[in-house]
Amino acid sequence: MSRVAIIGSGPCGLSMLRAFQQAEAKGETIPDVVCFEKQDNWGGLWNYSWRTGSDQYGDPVPNSMYRYLWSNGPKECLEFADYSFDHHFGQAIPSFPPREVLFDYILGRAKDADVKKYIRFGTAVTNVIYNGSQYEITSTNKKANTTSKENFDYLVVASGHFSVPYIPEYEGMQSFPGRILHSHDFRDAEEFRGKDVVVLGSSYSAEDVALQCYKYGAKSVTIGYRNNPMGFKWPDGMKEVHYLDKLDGNKATFKDGHTQNVDALILCSGYLHHFPYLEDNLKLKTHNRLYPPKLYKGVVWQDNHSLMYLGMQDQFHTFNMFDCQAWYARDVIMGKIEMPSAEEIDKDINNWVALEEKLEDPIQMIDFQTEYTKDLHEATDYPEIDFELIRVHFKEWEHNKEEDIMTYRNRSFSSPVTGTVAPLHHTAWGEAMDDSMKTFMESK
Repeated sequence: MSRVAIIGSGPCGLSMLRAFQQAEAKGETIPDVVCFEKQDNWGGLWNYSWRTGSDQYGDPVPNSMYRYLWSNGPKECLEFADYSFDHHFGQAIPSFPPREVLFDYILGRAKDADVKKYIRFGTAVTNVIYNGSQYEITSTNKKANTTSKENFDYLVVASGHFSVPYIPEYEGMQSFPGRILHSHDFRDAEEFRGKDVVVLGSSYSAEDVALQCYKYGAKSVTIGYRNNPMGFKWPDGMKEVHYLDKLDGNKATFKDGHTQNVDALILCSGYLHHFPYLEDNLKLKTHNRLYPPKLYKGVVWQDNHSLMYLGMQDQFHTFNMFDCQAWYARDVIMGKIEMPSAEEIDKDINNWVALEEKLEDPIQMIDFQTEYTKDLHEATDYPEIDFELIRVHFKEWEHNKEEDIMTYRNRSFSSPVTGTVAPLHHTAWGEAMDDSMKTFMESK
Protein backbone atom coordinates (compact mmCIF):
# COMPACT_ATOMS: atom_id res chain seq x y z
CA MET A 1 0.00 0.00 0.00
CA SER A 2 1.32 3.45 -0.91
CA ARG A 3 1.89 6.06 1.79
CA VAL A 4 0.82 9.71 1.51
CA ALA A 5 2.18 12.55 3.65
CA ILE A 6 0.12 15.74 3.99
CA ILE A 7 1.76 18.82 5.50
CA GLY A 8 -0.76 21.01 7.30
CA SER A 9 -4.30 20.53 8.64
CA GLY A 10 -5.74 23.90 7.68
CA PRO A 11 -8.58 24.11 5.13
CA CYS A 12 -6.40 22.61 2.36
CA GLY A 13 -5.10 19.71 4.44
CA LEU A 14 -8.61 19.00 5.73
CA SER A 15 -9.93 19.05 2.14
CA MET A 16 -7.32 16.43 1.27
CA LEU A 17 -8.30 14.23 4.21
CA ARG A 18 -11.99 14.63 3.32
CA ALA A 19 -11.28 13.60 -0.28
CA PHE A 20 -9.68 10.34 0.87
CA GLN A 21 -12.44 9.72 3.42
CA GLN A 22 -15.11 10.16 0.74
CA ALA A 23 -13.36 7.65 -1.54
CA GLU A 24 -13.20 5.16 1.32
CA ALA A 25 -16.90 5.74 2.07
CA LYS A 26 -17.61 4.63 -1.52
CA GLY A 27 -15.80 1.33 -0.90
CA GLU A 28 -12.44 2.25 -2.43
CA THR A 29 -9.15 1.25 -0.83
CA ILE A 30 -7.26 4.38 0.11
CA PRO A 31 -3.52 4.77 0.80
CA ASP A 32 -1.96 4.98 4.24
CA VAL A 33 -2.30 8.70 5.07
CA VAL A 34 -0.38 10.77 7.63
CA CYS A 35 -1.03 14.48 8.15
CA PHE A 36 1.65 16.50 9.94
CA GLU A 37 0.40 19.55 11.85
CA LYS A 38 2.87 21.75 13.73
CA GLN A 39 0.16 23.54 15.74
CA ASP A 40 -1.66 21.85 18.63
CA ASN A 41 -5.02 22.34 16.93
CA TRP A 42 -6.44 22.00 13.41
CA GLY A 43 -8.01 24.60 11.13
CA GLY A 44 -4.84 26.42 10.04
CA LEU A 45 -5.24 30.21 9.99
CA TRP A 46 -8.79 29.92 11.31
CA ASN A 47 -7.40 28.53 14.56
CA TYR A 48 -6.97 31.87 16.37
CA SER A 49 -4.08 32.25 18.82
CA TRP A 50 -3.16 35.24 20.95
CA ARG A 51 0.49 34.33 20.39
CA THR A 52 2.78 36.32 18.11
CA GLY A 53 6.49 35.92 17.44
CA SER A 54 7.46 32.52 18.85
CA ASP A 55 5.34 29.69 20.20
CA GLN A 56 6.05 27.87 23.46
CA TYR A 57 8.62 25.69 21.67
CA GLY A 58 10.59 28.58 20.19
CA ASP A 59 9.24 28.18 16.65
CA PRO A 60 7.72 31.05 14.64
CA VAL A 61 3.97 31.38 15.16
CA PRO A 62 2.32 30.56 11.79
CA ASN A 63 -1.01 32.14 12.65
CA SER A 64 -2.09 35.49 11.16
CA MET A 65 -5.66 35.49 12.49
CA TYR A 66 -6.99 38.40 14.55
CA ARG A 67 -9.91 39.03 16.88
CA TYR A 68 -13.01 40.61 15.33
CA LEU A 69 -12.24 39.20 11.86
CA TRP A 70 -15.43 38.68 9.88
CA SER A 71 -15.52 36.95 6.50
CA ASN A 72 -14.64 39.49 3.81
CA GLY A 73 -16.51 37.52 1.13
CA PRO A 74 -19.95 35.87 1.11
CA LYS A 75 -19.89 32.53 2.92
CA GLU A 76 -21.93 31.16 0.01
CA CYS A 77 -18.88 31.53 -2.26
CA LEU A 78 -16.79 29.20 -0.09
CA GLU A 79 -19.46 26.66 0.88
CA PHE A 80 -18.50 22.97 0.74
CA ALA A 81 -20.51 21.12 -1.92
CA ASP A 82 -20.85 18.08 0.36
CA TYR A 83 -21.51 19.86 3.68
CA SER A 84 -23.79 22.87 3.57
CA PHE A 85 -24.10 25.67 6.10
CA ASP A 86 -27.78 24.73 6.50
CA HIS A 87 -26.79 21.18 7.43
CA HIS A 88 -24.10 22.25 9.89
CA PHE A 89 -26.03 24.95 11.77
CA GLY A 90 -29.54 23.53 11.32
CA GLN A 91 -30.74 26.98 10.26
CA ALA A 92 -30.01 29.71 7.75
CA ILE A 93 -27.31 32.16 8.88
CA PRO A 94 -26.19 35.56 7.49
CA SER A 95 -23.75 35.76 4.59
CA PHE A 96 -20.77 37.31 6.40
CA PRO A 97 -20.00 35.37 9.58
CA PRO A 98 -17.16 36.09 12.03
CA ARG A 99 -14.12 33.83 12.37
CA GLU A 100 -15.45 31.63 15.17
CA VAL A 101 -18.49 30.68 13.09
CA LEU A 102 -16.44 29.73 10.03
CA PHE A 103 -13.97 27.83 12.22
CA ASP A 104 -16.87 25.84 13.66
CA TYR A 105 -18.13 25.08 10.14
CA ILE A 106 -14.73 23.90 8.88
CA LEU A 107 -14.22 21.66 11.89
CA GLY A 108 -17.80 20.38 11.68
CA ARG A 109 -17.07 18.69 8.38
CA ALA A 110 -13.71 17.39 9.59
CA LYS A 111 -15.36 15.83 12.64
CA ASP A 112 -18.18 14.45 10.50
CA ALA A 113 -15.56 12.72 8.35
CA ASP A 114 -13.62 11.44 11.39
CA VAL A 115 -10.27 12.53 9.93
CA LYS A 116 -8.59 13.56 13.19
CA LYS A 117 -7.14 10.05 13.45
CA TYR A 118 -4.82 10.83 10.52
CA ILE A 119 -3.32 13.98 12.08
CA ARG A 120 -0.18 14.16 14.20
CA PHE A 121 -0.54 17.39 16.15
CA GLY A 122 2.44 19.36 17.45
CA THR A 123 4.60 17.70 14.82
CA ALA A 124 6.68 19.86 12.51
CA VAL A 125 8.18 18.62 9.24
CA THR A 126 11.78 19.82 9.26
CA ASN A 127 13.27 18.18 6.15
CA VAL A 128 12.05 16.50 2.97
CA ILE A 129 14.37 14.70 0.56
CA TYR A 130 13.23 12.89 -2.57
CA ASN A 131 15.45 9.87 -3.26
CA GLY A 132 14.12 9.15 -6.74
CA SER A 133 11.23 6.96 -5.66
CA GLN A 134 10.17 8.10 -2.19
CA TYR A 135 10.15 11.11 0.12
CA GLU A 136 12.27 10.80 3.22
CA ILE A 137 10.49 13.04 5.70
CA THR A 138 12.09 14.16 8.95
CA SER A 139 9.65 15.43 11.58
CA THR A 140 9.92 16.66 15.15
CA ASN A 141 7.38 16.00 17.87
CA LYS A 142 7.55 19.43 19.51
CA LYS A 143 6.17 18.38 22.88
CA ALA A 144 8.38 15.32 23.33
CA ASN A 145 11.27 16.96 21.43
CA THR A 146 11.86 13.73 19.49
CA THR A 147 12.79 13.39 15.82
CA SER A 148 11.76 10.65 13.39
CA LYS A 149 12.34 9.75 9.75
CA GLU A 150 9.82 8.00 7.53
CA ASN A 151 9.39 7.28 3.84
CA PHE A 152 6.33 8.20 1.79
CA ASP A 153 5.37 7.63 -1.85
CA TYR A 154 3.44 10.90 -2.25
CA LEU A 155 3.68 14.33 -0.67
CA VAL A 156 0.89 16.91 -0.46
CA VAL A 157 2.06 20.38 0.62
CA ALA A 158 -0.96 22.03 2.25
CA SER A 159 0.84 24.41 4.59
CA GLY A 160 -0.57 27.58 3.02
CA HIS A 161 1.21 30.80 2.07
CA PHE A 162 -0.14 33.37 4.52
CA SER A 163 2.06 32.70 7.53
CA VAL A 164 5.57 33.99 6.73
CA PRO A 165 5.40 37.79 6.46
CA TYR A 166 7.33 39.89 3.98
CA ILE A 167 8.67 42.82 6.00
CA PRO A 168 10.13 45.78 4.06
CA GLU A 169 12.14 48.62 5.60
CA TYR A 170 11.57 52.35 5.22
CA GLU A 171 13.76 55.29 6.07
CA GLY A 172 13.24 56.41 9.65
CA MET A 173 11.90 53.10 11.01
CA GLN A 174 14.96 52.70 13.22
CA SER A 175 14.14 55.83 15.23
CA PHE A 176 10.34 55.79 14.97
CA PRO A 177 8.97 56.23 18.54
CA GLY A 178 5.64 54.46 17.89
CA ARG A 179 4.60 50.87 17.25
CA ILE A 180 5.57 48.98 14.08
CA LEU A 181 4.07 45.60 13.27
CA HIS A 182 3.19 43.39 10.32
CA SER A 183 -0.45 42.39 9.88
CA HIS A 184 0.77 38.84 10.69
CA ASP A 185 1.14 40.03 14.30
CA PHE A 186 -2.04 42.15 14.36
CA ARG A 187 -4.39 40.67 16.94
CA ASP A 188 -6.76 43.33 18.28
CA ALA A 189 -7.83 46.67 16.79
CA GLU A 190 -8.71 47.94 20.27
CA GLU A 191 -4.99 48.55 20.75
CA PHE A 192 -5.16 51.43 18.27
CA ARG A 193 -8.19 53.26 19.69
CA GLY A 194 -7.55 57.02 19.65
CA LYS A 195 -4.34 56.66 17.63
CA ASP A 196 -3.22 57.87 14.21
CA VAL A 197 -2.63 54.66 12.27
CA VAL A 198 -0.80 54.25 8.97
CA VAL A 199 -1.48 51.00 7.10
CA LEU A 200 0.87 50.14 4.22
CA GLY A 201 -0.58 47.93 1.47
CA SER A 202 -3.33 47.70 -1.11
CA SER A 203 -4.71 44.18 -0.85
CA TYR A 204 -7.25 42.38 1.34
CA SER A 205 -5.29 42.51 4.59
CA ALA A 206 -4.63 46.27 4.22
CA GLU A 207 -8.31 46.84 3.44
CA ASP A 208 -9.58 44.84 6.39
CA VAL A 209 -6.98 45.85 9.00
CA ALA A 210 -7.60 49.52 8.11
CA LEU A 211 -11.37 49.05 8.45
CA GLN A 212 -10.90 47.21 11.77
CA CYS A 213 -8.85 50.08 13.17
CA TYR A 214 -11.46 52.59 12.01
CA LYS A 215 -14.35 50.52 13.39
CA TYR A 216 -12.76 50.18 16.82
CA GLY A 217 -12.00 53.86 17.25
CA ALA A 218 -8.67 54.82 15.68
CA LYS A 219 -8.32 58.62 15.52
CA SER A 220 -7.35 58.44 11.83
CA VAL A 221 -6.41 55.71 9.34
CA THR A 222 -4.12 56.49 6.41
CA ILE A 223 -3.51 53.77 3.83
CA GLY A 224 -0.29 54.01 1.82
CA TYR A 225 -0.40 52.12 -1.49
CA ARG A 226 2.65 51.21 -3.57
CA ASN A 227 1.26 50.86 -7.11
CA ASN A 228 -2.50 51.33 -7.34
CA PRO A 229 -4.98 52.53 -4.71
CA MET A 230 -7.87 50.29 -3.72
CA GLY A 231 -10.03 53.28 -4.60
CA PHE A 232 -12.98 52.65 -2.29
CA LYS A 233 -15.17 55.46 -0.93
CA TRP A 234 -13.61 55.53 2.51
CA PRO A 235 -15.54 57.03 5.45
CA ASP A 236 -14.41 60.28 7.06
CA GLY A 237 -11.22 59.63 8.98
CA MET A 238 -9.83 57.21 6.38
CA LYS A 239 -7.87 58.02 3.23
CA GLU A 240 -5.46 56.51 0.71
CA VAL A 241 -2.18 58.20 -0.21
CA HIS A 242 0.75 57.17 -2.40
CA TYR A 243 3.58 55.13 -0.90
CA LEU A 244 5.51 55.93 2.25
CA ASP A 245 8.70 57.86 1.56
CA LYS A 246 10.10 58.18 5.08
CA LEU A 247 9.40 58.54 8.76
CA ASP A 248 10.77 61.47 10.77
CA GLY A 249 9.85 60.99 14.41
CA ASN A 250 6.06 60.71 14.45
CA LYS A 251 5.71 62.32 11.01
CA ALA A 252 5.15 60.13 7.95
CA THR A 253 5.90 61.67 4.54
CA PHE A 254 4.49 60.05 1.41
CA LYS A 255 5.69 60.12 -2.21
CA ASP A 256 2.80 62.41 -3.20
CA GLY A 257 3.92 64.98 -0.61
CA HIS A 258 1.22 64.13 1.92
CA THR A 259 2.32 64.22 5.56
CA GLN A 260 0.60 62.53 8.44
CA ASN A 261 1.13 62.19 12.18
CA VAL A 262 1.55 58.48 12.99
CA ASP A 263 1.42 56.59 16.28
CA ALA A 264 1.37 53.11 14.79
CA LEU A 265 2.58 51.69 11.47
CA ILE A 266 0.98 48.43 10.30
CA LEU A 267 2.70 46.67 7.40
CA CYS A 268 0.21 44.81 5.19
CA SER A 269 3.02 44.00 2.78
CA GLY A 270 2.10 40.43 2.05
CA TYR A 271 3.53 36.99 2.64
CA LEU A 272 6.19 34.71 1.22
CA HIS A 273 5.72 31.28 -0.29
CA HIS A 274 8.13 29.73 2.18
CA PHE A 275 8.95 26.02 2.37
CA PRO A 276 12.24 25.75 4.29
CA TYR A 277 11.75 22.01 4.84
CA LEU A 278 11.75 21.17 1.11
CA GLU A 279 14.91 20.53 -0.88
CA ASP A 280 15.41 23.06 -3.65
CA ASN A 281 14.21 20.95 -6.58
CA LEU A 282 10.83 20.39 -4.86
CA LYS A 283 10.28 23.99 -3.80
CA LEU A 284 7.59 26.18 -5.36
CA LYS A 285 9.06 29.63 -5.96
CA THR A 286 6.47 32.24 -6.79
CA HIS A 287 4.91 35.49 -5.68
CA ASN A 288 1.20 35.66 -4.84
CA ARG A 289 -0.61 35.14 -8.14
CA LEU A 290 -3.69 33.40 -9.53
CA TYR A 291 -1.70 30.77 -11.44
CA PRO A 292 1.76 29.90 -10.09
CA PRO A 293 3.93 28.32 -12.82
CA LYS A 294 5.23 24.74 -12.56
CA LEU A 295 1.93 23.41 -11.18
CA TYR A 296 -0.14 21.31 -13.58
CA LYS A 297 -3.81 22.15 -13.00
CA GLY A 298 -2.49 24.41 -10.25
CA VAL A 299 -1.83 21.27 -8.18
CA VAL A 300 0.70 18.72 -9.52
CA TRP A 301 4.41 19.60 -9.49
CA GLN A 302 5.52 19.68 -13.12
CA ASP A 303 8.88 17.99 -12.48
CA ASN A 304 7.59 15.26 -10.16
CA HIS A 305 4.00 14.03 -10.32
CA SER A 306 4.09 12.47 -6.85
CA LEU A 307 4.30 15.96 -5.34
CA MET A 308 1.14 18.08 -4.99
CA TYR A 309 0.56 21.62 -3.77
CA LEU A 310 -2.86 22.80 -2.56
CA GLY A 311 -4.09 26.39 -2.14
CA MET A 312 -0.98 28.10 -3.50
CA GLN A 313 -2.95 30.58 -5.60
CA ASP A 314 -4.02 34.11 -4.80
CA GLN A 315 -7.65 33.60 -3.93
CA PHE A 316 -11.17 34.70 -4.68
CA HIS A 317 -12.44 31.10 -4.45
CA THR A 318 -11.29 29.31 -1.30
CA PHE A 319 -12.73 26.27 0.47
CA ASN A 320 -14.59 24.69 -2.46
CA MET A 321 -11.62 25.40 -4.78
CA PHE A 322 -9.35 23.67 -2.25
CA ASP A 323 -11.80 20.76 -2.33
CA CYS A 324 -11.62 20.56 -6.13
CA GLN A 325 -7.82 20.59 -5.91
CA ALA A 326 -7.83 17.92 -3.20
CA TRP A 327 -10.20 15.63 -5.11
CA TYR A 328 -7.95 16.05 -8.17
CA ALA A 329 -4.78 15.30 -6.15
CA ARG A 330 -6.44 12.26 -4.61
CA ASP A 331 -7.41 10.88 -8.02
CA VAL A 332 -3.85 11.36 -9.33
CA ILE A 333 -2.49 9.54 -6.27
CA MET A 334 -5.03 6.72 -6.59
CA GLY A 335 -4.37 6.31 -10.32
CA LYS A 336 -7.80 7.48 -11.46
CA ILE A 337 -6.33 10.44 -13.34
CA GLU A 338 -3.46 9.75 -15.70
CA MET A 339 -0.85 12.41 -16.26
CA PRO A 340 -0.48 13.49 -19.90
CA SER A 341 2.86 13.83 -21.69
CA ALA A 342 5.46 16.36 -20.56
CA GLU A 343 4.71 18.44 -23.67
CA GLU A 344 0.97 18.53 -22.97
CA ILE A 345 1.57 19.46 -19.32
CA ASP A 346 3.91 22.29 -20.34
CA LYS A 347 1.39 23.56 -22.89
CA ASP A 348 -1.49 23.47 -20.37
CA ILE A 349 0.49 25.38 -17.72
CA ASN A 350 1.67 27.96 -20.27
CA ASN A 351 -1.89 28.48 -21.54
CA TRP A 352 -3.21 29.23 -18.04
CA VAL A 353 -0.25 31.48 -17.18
CA ALA A 354 -0.67 33.42 -20.44
CA LEU A 355 -4.36 33.96 -19.70
CA GLU A 356 -3.57 35.07 -16.15
CA GLU A 357 -0.99 37.59 -17.29
CA LYS A 358 -3.59 39.40 -19.44
CA LEU A 359 -6.02 39.97 -16.55
CA GLU A 360 -6.71 43.64 -15.90
CA ASP A 361 -9.34 43.94 -13.16
CA PRO A 362 -11.10 41.99 -10.38
CA ILE A 363 -14.03 40.99 -12.62
CA GLN A 364 -11.65 39.33 -15.11
CA MET A 365 -9.82 37.69 -12.19
CA ILE A 366 -13.08 36.29 -10.83
CA ASP A 367 -13.91 34.84 -14.26
CA PHE A 368 -10.42 33.36 -14.57
CA GLN A 369 -10.46 31.60 -11.21
CA THR A 370 -14.04 30.40 -11.70
CA GLU A 371 -13.06 28.80 -15.03
CA TYR A 372 -9.99 27.24 -13.38
CA THR A 373 -12.09 25.80 -10.55
CA LYS A 374 -14.74 24.48 -12.97
CA ASP A 375 -11.99 22.82 -15.02
CA LEU A 376 -10.82 20.95 -11.93
CA HIS A 377 -14.37 20.16 -10.82
CA GLU A 378 -15.21 18.45 -14.11
CA ALA A 379 -12.26 16.05 -13.73
CA THR A 380 -13.48 14.34 -10.51
CA ASP A 381 -16.56 13.15 -8.63
CA TYR A 382 -16.62 16.21 -6.36
CA PRO A 383 -20.34 16.80 -5.70
CA GLU A 384 -22.42 19.23 -7.72
CA ILE A 385 -22.20 22.91 -6.79
CA ASP A 386 -23.34 25.95 -8.76
CA PHE A 387 -20.07 27.69 -9.69
CA GLU A 388 -21.97 29.95 -12.10
CA LEU A 389 -23.98 31.32 -9.18
CA ILE A 390 -20.74 31.76 -7.20
CA ARG A 391 -19.32 33.73 -10.14
CA VAL A 392 -22.37 36.03 -10.09
CA HIS A 393 -22.12 36.41 -6.29
CA PHE A 394 -18.45 37.39 -6.46
CA LYS A 395 -19.17 40.08 -9.05
CA GLU A 396 -22.08 41.45 -7.02
CA TRP A 397 -19.86 41.45 -3.90
CA GLU A 398 -17.15 43.37 -5.79
CA HIS A 399 -19.78 45.91 -6.89
CA ASN A 400 -21.13 46.20 -3.33
CA LYS A 401 -17.66 46.97 -2.01
CA GLU A 402 -17.16 49.68 -4.60
CA GLU A 403 -20.55 51.13 -3.68
CA ASP A 404 -19.82 51.29 0.06
CA ILE A 405 -16.87 49.57 1.73
CA MET A 406 -18.52 49.97 5.16
CA THR A 407 -21.81 48.24 4.33
CA TYR A 408 -21.03 45.41 1.87
CA ARG A 409 -21.08 42.89 4.72
CA ASN A 410 -24.70 43.78 5.43
CA ARG A 411 -25.86 42.11 2.18
CA SER A 412 -27.46 38.71 1.66
CA PHE A 413 -26.65 35.93 -0.85
CA SER A 414 -28.10 32.55 -1.82
CA SER A 415 -26.44 29.17 -1.33
CA PRO A 416 -24.96 27.44 -4.42
CA VAL A 417 -25.62 24.12 -2.65
CA THR A 418 -29.10 24.39 -1.12
CA GLY A 419 -30.49 27.57 -2.68
CA THR A 420 -31.23 29.02 0.78
CA VAL A 421 -31.23 32.82 0.87
CA ALA A 422 -29.26 34.08 3.87
CA PRO A 423 -31.13 36.23 6.42
CA LEU A 424 -29.80 39.70 7.17
CA HIS A 425 -27.73 39.90 10.34
CA HIS A 426 -29.43 41.49 13.34
CA THR A 427 -26.70 44.15 13.61
CA ALA A 428 -24.96 46.10 10.85
CA TRP A 429 -21.28 45.12 10.59
CA GLY A 430 -20.06 48.61 11.47
CA GLU A 431 -21.92 48.41 14.77
CA ALA A 432 -21.33 44.71 15.58
CA MET A 433 -18.52 44.93 18.13
CA ASP A 434 -18.99 41.43 19.55
CA ASP A 435 -17.76 38.76 17.13
CA SER A 436 -18.62 35.73 19.26
CA MET A 437 -20.56 32.86 17.74
CA LYS A 438 -23.12 33.08 20.56
CA THR A 439 -24.01 36.70 19.73
CA PHE A 440 -23.91 36.14 15.97
CA MET A 441 -26.33 33.20 16.14
CA GLU A 442 -28.86 35.06 18.31
CA SER A 443 -31.85 36.53 16.53
CA LYS A 444 -32.95 39.97 17.69
